[in-house]
Amino acid sequence: MSGYGRAVRADPCVMELVSKLAREPWTDRPTSVHPTLSAVARAVHDHSGSAGRRALLPLASSFLGTAQPGFEPSARVVALCVSTALAGGEMTKDERTRLAKAHQTAIHLMTGREEPGGAARWWLPMLDRFGWSEPFYRTFVATEHASEAVAVTARCSNGDRDVRLRQLLKQCLAVLNAAPPAQRVMGP
Repeated sequence: MSGYGRAVRADPCVMELVSKLAREPWTDRPTSVHPTLSAVARAVHDHSGSAGRRALLPLASSFLGTAQPGFEPSARVVALCVSTALAGGEMTKDERTRLAKAHQTAIHLMTGREEPGGAARWWLPMLDRFGWSEPFYRTFVATEHASEAVAVTARCSNGDRDVRLRQLLKQCLAVLNAAPPAQRVMGP
């Protein structure tokens, strides 16, 4: 046990380390990290082996200050994760359908082209009336789409699962860190 009453794990989640670097309470959902990126990091951690989890820790400082408002950052991460999963190999028909609709929605949110896929066709316009569609997408929908895509990528990876997942996480970081500084929002 640590001095704070928490059990010390052999493989702490990179998000927990980020929370300490950001001087936030110990959590795997630090507010200084974009929620969709945080979901990807947790999924990568959960699907990696022990050595793969340790290899994620040096990335911790790269996550700081990635929390950005707007549809586009979430949609970029979802599009990247989903396209990686779709290119990765075998999956069930239901997975392929869900991921294709998630990709279609992400493309719609980034470009305004195409119709949103799946249930987004009805909840986006409805929640837009109240100004709730972006936080709903960023916090709930995008995190689920990205997490499922990571799980599919992990399952479809051959002997290089940890390497592929770490590379996907680095690409997601690059996508969010490429935003102009004026659009980036720092956490507490």
